[in-house]
Amino acid sequence: MKFSTYFVLSIILLITSIQSAQAQEPSASKPKTKRYDLTIGHKMASYTGKERMAMAINGTIPGPVLEFTEGDTALIYVHNTLKEETSVHWHGLILPNRYDGVSYLTTQPIKAGETHVFKFPLVQNGTYWYHSHRTMQEQMGLYGAFIIHKRKPEVLKEYTMVLSDWADMDAMEIDRSLHNGSDWFAIQKNSVQSYAEAIGKGHLKTKLKNEWKRMTAMDVSDIAYDRFLINGKTVDEQPQYKAGDKVRLRIVNGASSTYFWLTYGGGKITVVANDGMDVVPVTVDRLIVAVAETYDVIVTIPDDGSFEFRATSEDRTKFTSLWLGKGTKNNAPVLPVLKYFEGMKMMNEMSTPGGRMKNMEGMVMTNQQMDMNNVMYPEITGAADGKVPEGDISTLSYEMLKSPVKTTLPAGPVRLLKFDLTGNMGRYVWSINNKTVSEADKILIRKGENIRIVLTNRTMMRHPMHLHGHFFRVLNGKGDYSPLKNTLDIMPMETDTIEFAATESGDWFFHCHILYHMMSGMGRIFEYENTPPNPELPDPRAALRQVYKDDRKFHATANVGLESNGSDGTAAIANTRWKINTLWHLGTSKSKGYESETMVGKYIGEMQWFMPYVGFDYHYRRTDEQEKNLFGQRSNKNDRKTVVAGFAYTLPMLLIADARIDGDGKYRFQLSREDIPLSRRMRANFMANTDKEYAAGLKYSLSKYILLSSHYDSDMGWGAGLTLVY
Repeated sequence: MKFSTYFVLSIILLITSIQSAQAQEPSASKPKTKRYDLTIGHKMASYTGKERMAMAINGTIPGPVLEFTEGDTALIYVHNTLKEETSVHWHGLILPNRYDGVSYLTTQPIKAGETHVFKFPLVQNGTYWYHSHRTMQEQMGLYGAFIIHKRKPEVLKEYTMVLSDWADMDAMEIDRSLHNGSDWFAIQKNSVQSYAEAIGKGHLKTKLKNEWKRMTAMDVSDIAYDRFLINGKTVDEQPQYKAGDKVRLRIVNGASSTYFWLTYGGGKITVVANDGMDVVPVTVDRLIVAVAETYDVIVTIPDDGSFEFRATSEDRTKFTSLWLGKGTKNNAPVLPVLKYFEGMKMMNEMSTPGGRMKNMEGMVMTNQQMDMNNVMYPEITGAADGKVPEGDISTLSYEMLKSPVKTTLPAGPVRLLKFDLTGNMGRYVWSINNKTVSEADKILIRKGENIRIVLTNRTMMRHPMHLHGHFFRVLNGKGDYSPLKNTLDIMPMETDTIEFAATESGDWFFHCHILYHMMSGMGRIFEYENTPPNPELPDPRAALRQVYKDDRKFHATANVGLESNGSDGTAAIANTRWKINTLWHLGTSKSKGYESETMVGKYIGEMQWFMPYVGFDYHYRRTDEQEKNLFGQRSNKNDRKTVVAGFAYTLPMLLIADARIDGDGKYRFQLSREDIPLSRRMRANFMANTDKEYAAGLKYSLSKYILLSSHYDSDMGWGAGLTLVY
């Protein structure tokens, strides 16, 4: 055989061996520009046969999974077919500031009928997501997964699952209801913790102590959702997996306000990545995924059959399931209902008489190492009926996470910031250091600095704090291998420390990712020094005013009584600090009288117990009586038209003390309360003042907007009928 023939055969064998080796090892794809078109529009969403208008991306909720490879360039055309502005934020991605997608802060909102082009290189890999960053659109359906594969992908089956919460109620109405202190969601979830329930469970003392400290009922979530979804379904079936398969689940919590407990009917769960970043694998029985977090986990299909991967809402009202495999069903562990009064008791011990959280000496809570909600978990503490808990349950905490590579920051000066997460659950005001976004200055930072933030949660709610455009180190005791994250769950009373290198430019948002908390003001803006103008925002001052509108928004409320003795009611609009309120009493005759009071007041202080006000009082009642108030002054009820000034103050037991003086120099002091929870649906109210006026009543909730009501009024007498609530 000639030499040339041997040479050719050798080349063929070499090529064959290379191809064989490549077949054994995953190939690294070449970087490329990959285009997606996203059309944002309306769709009729129906999960119970009752349709309502929702928002969708390319006709689906959630939107399509966008898949890229590390090193690619993303080219995304977003077409807005809505009749309002929209935006898209690429959550967790490191990208140029102008493409971050926060309306009016980094990116011009996409006007109705317009298209916006996003083009940026992908410098990372992992599980991320995208969502609207405009008003309540995320809750309405505008979100989806964003997956960036490694250049050399693992040989492993995988499935992407987007968790979300769905409410049949419009998101704007949810927001308004939260700001107005409606307890309809608690009624729906059976988490009212009324006096009747307290007595029935042997916790009357706990309830009394709770209200003496001016606190409302214990809860772990704000909203009663109608259902929870995985990829838009309450039940997602994936029968293609078989015994022995290992499946990488890419989990995105795209919910607007719901944390999920994750459990698996096929055994243990191995966590391999968090917020897109690899971690040293850790195996647990369950984990809780915060709003906006992502986790990559590996589960094994242990045998023939179908195995449930269950996501249960933190309040444990409902769940959604992913079934892996085909055949006999194997359920995931069921999480029993919460022990709310145990949580209330714990809250009492941790708070001052003024409703603030105590500084617990000798108790350091950080990185989820101590879950103060444990007292509420029957599976750990034992059920009320004496059942034995399940035993040792391994639960993931941040303290267990470790980066496989060093994450130390580059050398540079360290800037220390201290943020207290603050809020008022009753008025639904959420803030940092008792200031909302619009009340606080931007925080100026410089390239080359290392920013260290100490976060202390002084509220009774969890807060998932998200930093745009950066990853931060979570200082969890792992030293050089501290994990990198972009969203951090901070439990009540917990103090956590994070740090990041200031390497970018522009303005970047740091905020609570519970949508309703963010819109209420819990956030800050980091501004890099000497940043060049953003071409997206030609008028930055006007744009910033648009950003500030979110937490300055006024919300309306009204209660209109229609009873046999006339009508009494209130109507108000209020925002973070201000309230404009009017009340009226309209009797069925002149002898029963007509009265109205209109006030403008401002809430003062962190807990907002104190509200000075000014206003106008009108009162007419035909009577020959010459009444005097308890101060010996003539009451002048027959024809009172006067300006007033005074203040309202919340006392222990949630009583409202109201002291005022009118334009005629007359004083009035009043005590009242509107919302005494006698049972799950029954509320009592009363009022008495030094003008010798008094009233008491009962209301029973038939629905969110209609109540049966009855009351006695010293001017109007007995009455019964309906009260309409807005």
